Amino acid sequence: MFQAFFLFLLSADLILHNGKIVTVDAKFSVHEAVAVEAGKISRVGDNTTVLAERGPKTEVIDLQGKTVAPGLIDSHVHAVEAGLSEFRGALPPLGSFAAIQEYIRSQARKTPKGQWIIVPRTFPTRLKEMRMPTREVLDVTTEHPVMFDASYVVVANSLALKISGITRDTPNPPGGVIVKDEHGEPNGILRNAQSLLQVPRAGQAFTEQEKLQALEQMLKRYLAAGLTSIGEGAAEAEDIALYRKLKAQNRLPVRAVLIWWLDGQRPLDELIREIRSAPYTTNSGDNWLKFGAFKVNVDGGMTIGTAYQRSPYGPFGRQLYGQTDPTNRGQLFVAPEKLLAVFREARAKGWSLTAHAQGGGAVDVFLDAMEALNRERPIAPSRSHLIHASFQSAEAIARAKKLGIQADVQAAWLYHDAPALEQVFSYEGLRHFIPLRSYLDAGVIVSNSSDHMIGFDKNKAVNPYNPFLSMWIAMTRRTARGGRLYPEERVSRQEALKMLTIWPAWLQFAEDVKGSIEPGKLADLIVLDRDFLNCPEEEVRQIEPVMTIVDGKVVFRR
Repeated sequence: MFQAFFLFLLSADLILHNGKIVTVDAKFSVHEAVAVEAGKISRVGDNTTVLAERGPKTEVIDLQGKTVAPGLIDSHVHAVEAGLSEFRGALPPLGSFAAIQEYIRSQARKTPKGQWIIVPRTFPTRLKEMRMPTREVLDVTTEHPVMFDASYVVVANSLALKISGITRDTPNPPGGVIVKDEHGEPNGILRNAQSLLQVPRAGQAFTEQEKLQALEQMLKRYLAAGLTSIGEGAAEAEDIALYRKLKAQNRLPVRAVLIWWLDGQRPLDELIREIRSAPYTTNSGDNWLKFGAFKVNVDGGMTIGTAYQRSPYGPFGRQLYGQTDPTNRGQLFVAPEKLLAVFREARAKGWSLTAHAQGGGAVDVFLDAMEALNRERPIAPSRSHLIHASFQSAEAIARAKKLGIQADVQAAWLYHDAPALEQVFSYEGLRHFIPLRSYLDAGVIVSNSSDHMIGFDKNKAVNPYNPFLSMWIAMTRRTARGGRLYPEERVSRQEALKMLTIWPAWLQFAEDVKGSIEPGKLADLIVLDRDFLNCPEEEVRQIEPVMTIVDGKVVFRR
């Protein structure tokens, strides 16, 4: 009787057996079964060994040959923004000027005269015309101010310019540019100058309860996609409060790591005061909600011509981005000496350091700062890393390896944007565009994240968050227009999976608790509808999770 009671106490809560357990451990071993007890992996092995953990209350699931993988980690999303993006209605596909104009007309029919119409985020690299719209394209309504959102660049129609008092004599704001046409008049394109528009902030139209609901629902969509952990890519005070409230109310569906973001264009003394007074730093929190790195933005975006490059954008940049300066290399948002000063303060407080550094020039500026800090004290233990770093070079990768700097990249941009970027930089100019193989061969750890921020559909979102699509792109280097960009930069299936499991776990200082299926680690698992390791390559992008398990509990079934 005592022995039976003892076995009852030690029995597993959940057993998955008769499957293919892809552990992503050091040997990348594959087993038949896995047992879970008290929210953690208790045993991994063959069916007989693991089923011996069964007790009277154990839930036993026959996998019938299905594959189990560690819960996936998307280390860079913007879940608050994404959750609100379609909270009040679905967004239409905006792949051409005609589609944009039809959207404006449809909104004008139901929007009171004089109120703003915002065209949801769209990039010129993904438009049929491969050209940034100007105010004339948006002037299909004369009774509404219109703003076309392209992230660090926006475009205003004529009424929006007039309401905001933007004329040919308006000075450029600090770090921004009012683009002019051949007659010296504003053509509507505002580079890093959205602050000049008298447009209400997007989040002001939502109550706190709506924001909490939108965030919770978005995080549940991530669960359905196979994500059990995420990194909130630019958390400000309001975002931090929302995540904390969800957790306090037991409504946090996935594990979240908050990357604390400050606007590096603010005065240096303000930034230093805020860094010193913040009541948190890297790893503050627990396995459900904690802080990751400290972040600033060094430059803008490659899809809109504001990423700070090593050389000018070239003739096609004039069409694609609406540029008028043939020497334009993009925009550097933070001067090197200021970046170093800010990072020095954050490091002294105990932060891991990261930055949005998209263009090659921005990558170099970031690495310069890391080298300066490394001379003061080794930077590698801080696990500091680049975010995006789409335009790399062999020299910069070698510098990163020497410093112990890792990379958080977005393979999906290769799929969507490489065809347009090839016309800007030439095929040869993209030799080190999202160079995954080069990173790994150099010994640089890579996380393959999404930067998801607009749209609910995991495949059709502006930045798709389907992790299996991202893996497929990393494995194939294929683009949306049918080409293949430098196939020698492909990675294996095992490496693609590591980029969404154990390697982002390492970036989050969590490789000891998640990212692989090993005894003692958190029981975050996904069951797949096909064999990831052996299905035809083209099917990898089509893989669907049929079950998601977090903390040993089944939280999603397809």
